[in-house]
Amino acid sequence: MAHPAKGKSIELKRRLSVIDAGALVTGTVIGTGIFLVPSTIAREVGSVGGVFLVWLIGGLLSVAGALSYAELGAAFPEAGGEYVFLRRAYGPLWGFLFGWQQVVIGKSGGIASLATAFALFLGFFLDGVQEDWVRLSIGQVVWTLTGIQSIALASILALTALNYLGIAVGGAVQSILTMLKVAAILVLVFLAFGAGEGTWAHFYAKPEGASDAADRWVGFAAALAAALWAYDGWNNLTMVGAEIHDPHTTIPRVLILGMLGVMIIYGLTNVAYFYVLPLNAVIQSERVAQDVAAIAVGHWGGTAITLAAAVSTLGSLNGAILTGARVSYAMARDRLFFRHMADLNPIHHTPAKALLLQCLFACGLILILGHHEHAFERLFDYAIFGTWLFYGITALAVIVLRYRQPNLPRPYCTLGYPWVPLIFFLLAGAFCLSMILRRPQETGLGLTLLAAGLPFYGYWRFFTQKIDPSGKP
Repeated sequence: MAHPAKGKSIELKRRLSVIDAGALVTGTVIGTGIFLVPSTIAREVGSVGGVFLVWLIGGLLSVAGALSYAELGAAFPEAGGEYVFLRRAYGPLWGFLFGWQQVVIGKSGGIASLATAFALFLGFFLDGVQEDWVRLSIGQVVWTLTGIQSIALASILALTALNYLGIAVGGAVQSILTMLKVAAILVLVFLAFGAGEGTWAHFYAKPEGASDAADRWVGFAAALAAALWAYDGWNNLTMVGAEIHDPHTTIPRVLILGMLGVMIIYGLTNVAYFYVLPLNAVIQSERVAQDVAAIAVGHWGGTAITLAAAVSTLGSLNGAILTGARVSYAMARDRLFFRHMADLNPIHHTPAKALLLQCLFACGLILILGHHEHAFERLFDYAIFGTWLFYGITALAVIVLRYRQPNLPRPYCTLGYPWVPLIFFLLAGAFCLSMILRRPQETGLGLTLLAAGLPFYGYWRFFTQKIDPSGKP
C-alpha cells in the first residue's frame, strides 16, 4: 500500500450522502441506551418528573455539543474529527492526547461495550451464553471464554471486515440498520398507546420515601451519566468529514436535525414506557422495552423488541467501527502515530491497518474485562469519562479558534455563540468531576492510560520527524 506522504497518494473518497450521514448520526446514537438505561435513570432519581428532566437535560446538553461541533466540522471537513479540531486550536499535543485516548480508552472501550450489549441481547435467544464456551489449559494456567465474549468478539471481527470493503458499504449497512431500529421503536410506541393496557395516572405517581439533598444530587448525576451514554455518538460524524459529500452544509444540518430527532424519539419512547408501566415497575425492570411490548401485544412482542434491540445495538457498533479508525489514520498521516496506520487500501480506499488496530484493542478489552458478570457496566465506565473530558475542550475550541483564526471561512456559525459552547464546556467539566467522585478507580485508570501516551508523543513528535522531515508537523 502506498503511504499518503509519498507521491501518488491514495485519498479517502466523499461517498457518504446526506441520507448516509443522517443514518450515521441517528444510528450511532440510538443503540443500547433507550433499551437499557431507563430503569437506571428511574432508580437513581425516583420520580417520573425527574426521569423526564434527566432526559431533557441530557438531550439539550448533547444538542449544545452538536451545535458547537457543527461549526468545527463545517470549517474542517477532514478525517479525524476532534483530533483535527484540537490540533488546530491548541496544538499537536492536545490532538494527539485525544487520538491516544480514543485508541486505548474511548473508542475501543465504546466498541467493546456495544459488542457486549449486542451479545447480551442475543443471549435472550441462546441458552448458556453466560457460561464458558471455550476453555484452554496451558500448564497451570486455565483460560476461558464465555458465550457473551465469543459473540462480542465475532461481531467486532465481522463488522470490521465489512467496513474494510469501503465507506459506501459501511454507510449502506448503517442506513439499513438505522431504518430498521427507528421503525421498531416507533412501532413499539404506537402499540403501547393503542393496546389499551396503559393509563396516564402513572405520570402522577408520587415518589416513595425521601432522601436528603446530597443523595438527590448524587442520584441525579448518576442518572445523567446514563442518559448521556444513551445520547452519545453524535460526534462520530465529524470523524468521517473527509468522506462526506458537500460537508460544509451536510455536517451542520445533519448534526443538529439528527440530534433533535433523537430527542423526540427518546421522549416519545419514555412516554410510552410510563404509560404502560408504573414507576416502580420501571425501576425494577431489567428490560423495560421488552416488558412494555409483552404487555401491549403478548410474549411475541417482547421477543420482537429484543431482536430490535439487538439490531439497534449492531447499528451503533457498526457506526463506531466505521468512524473510529479515521482518528488513528489522521494521526498517522501527521506523523503522530504508527506511520502505516495512514495506509489506505488501494481498491476500497479504507484505512485497513487502522481498522485492524482498532479491532485488536477492542477485542483485547473484551478478553480482559468481558468475563465479569457486569462486563457491560465495567466497559461503559471505562470508556465514558475520557470521552466527555475531550468533548468539553473541543467545544471550547470554537471560542479559541474565533480568536486565533478570525478570518477562517466558517460555512456555519454556532447558534448562541459564545454561550452555547461555553456552557457545554462547563457542564462537561462538571460531569467529569462527578465521574471522578463516583468512579475514582475507573477514572483513575483512564487518566493513567492517558498520561502513558506522553512518552509516545515525544517519540513520534520529535524523533520520527527529525529523521523523516518529509512528514507533516
